[in-house]
Amino acid sequence: MILHRGRRVVAAFLLSVMILTTACTPKTPGRFDQVQKESTQQKKGLAVAKNATQGSEFNKFFPDAGGGYQRVYTQEKKGFSEAKLKKGGKELALLSISDTTSTPNAAAKFSKSTKKIGGYPAIEVGKTQTAILVGKYQVKALSRDSSFKASDRADWLEKFNLNALANLK
Repeated sequence: MILHRGRRVVAAFLLSVMILTTACTPKTPGRFDQVQKESTQQKKGLAVAKNATQGSEFNKFFPDAGGGYQRVYTQEKKGFSEAKLKKGGKELALLSISDTTSTPNAAAKFSKSTKKIGGYPAIEVGKTQTAILVGKYQVKALSRDSSFKASDRADWLEKFNLNALANLK
């Protein structure tokens, strides 16, 4: 009986020593640890600027729904607000306003623009996006359906309250 109890004590002791030694040894870096460290550090530079406008401030500048269209807000965060434009249950486009304070290169692409929408510089991005720069704010329409053409995007961009947005501080 004593021998059996002694084995249990020794086994418990050895198990405790094994757990302590493996828990306290430093972990050898895995093959992805360096990449994880680099990507985490890169994201620090991509944060939204502290002085960026709250997304909720942008909602009042979006075009009103009507004529069979629905406007459904889908995302709102600091420096950005987005709404889906739907008609007959079908998503036609995404409409958005973003503060370019956090992304200065976003505003730079408008410097060579020769096109204007609503009196503001406009650019086409690929075949599905149209954007205008209103002060420090980028207003964008992105087609989600092939029936929603560049002319439709331009029309909807003009429906934003652009002059009020330009005066937003």
